[in-house]
Amino acid sequence: MGRKAKQLFLDEEQYKTLKMWENSGKTEQRLSQRARVILLSSQGRTLKDISGKTGLSWQNCLKWRSRFQEEGIEGLKDKGRSGRPPIIDPKKKSSVIALACSKPPKGNTVWSCRKLAKKTGLGVATIHRILNEGQIKPHKVKYWCGRSTDPEFEEKQAAIIGLYLNPPENAVVLAVDEKSQIQALDRTQPMLPMREGKAKRLTATYKRHGTTCLLAALAVHKGNIEGRCVERQSHEEFLNFLKYLYKQYPNKHLHIIIDNLSAHKHGKVMEWVKTKRRLTLHFTPTYSSWLNQVEIWFNIFSRDVLKGGVWRSKRELIKQIMDYIKYYNEKQAKPFKWTYTGKPLVA
Repeated sequence: MGRKAKQLFLDEEQYKTLKMWENSGKTEQRLSQRARVILLSSQGRTLKDISGKTGLSWQNCLKWRSRFQEEGIEGLKDKGRSGRPPIIDPKKKSSVIALACSKPPKGNTVWSCRKLAKKTGLGVATIHRILNEGQIKPHKVKYWCGRSTDPEFEEKQAAIIGLYLNPPENAVVLAVDEKSQIQALDRTQPMLPMREGKAKRLTATYKRHGTTCLLAALAVHKGNIEGRCVERQSHEEFLNFLKYLYKQYPNKHLHIIIDNLSAHKHGKVMEWVKTKRRLTLHFTPTYSSWLNQVEIWFNIFSRDVLKGGVWRSKRELIKQIMDYIKYYNEKQAKPFKWTYTGKPLVA
């Protein structure tokens, strides 16, 4: 079993199909495993090695190797089983779907297959099949943008969308906001890096090294970011950031899109803005932060930098944030494609 197995040879089409099965999140796990068996076999790996990397027994690995040699790609799929599947009583089926769509038991937010099975007396597999056939997915939730209560919603959104789609000449449109309470979290044990067959692993326990607040301005029509980290979210820090942006764009009229945070409307901020002819603030309607394009960038930033991050100090966190902004501006920055034109969204 430890001998080097006879190498399988794949044509280009077979290789592409097997790689797709191996990497696609929509492929059944067992089909993905079988694809991996064949791909590893094509590298001349031993059955013992293939077994260790796929989690299948060496006998199973041998079975799928042989099936592939005899039947090709189609041989990796499950054969049709004899006999027809058990018929589920239509009334029982309807009652399961109605129950799955009803309010779950006290203290729960969603129905699970096990809870439905216990309530109805049916098997978990039967419940799963009923929900699949009815396209019922209790674990999934979809969200939509609720209606703003702002009486000036139409006027405000029209002004902002107009800046996105038809900016004035000799003007710069900046989408500005803060991401507060970014924590410098360190783990109590060293991180175990990702390797073949293993995800990156972090301990669930952590140490805090303080927080920082990121002020960011997205140049809407170029895609680059101006950012700075500050100790806390305040009108003083926001005003200092506005002054910095004002100096960065001499001889340009600045249109700055911001939300309705009290720090943004503080008296000292508004007094300073009144003295600047080249600066106009545009406030998003209430409960409409989705109109501010910098929120899109914050999602990218959170995914690329904050998710699973480990920092031994706040200084280390701030350095990584600023390094990322520099890298983003050099390698990734481009305008977001804005498609919402202000027409009512169809429910």
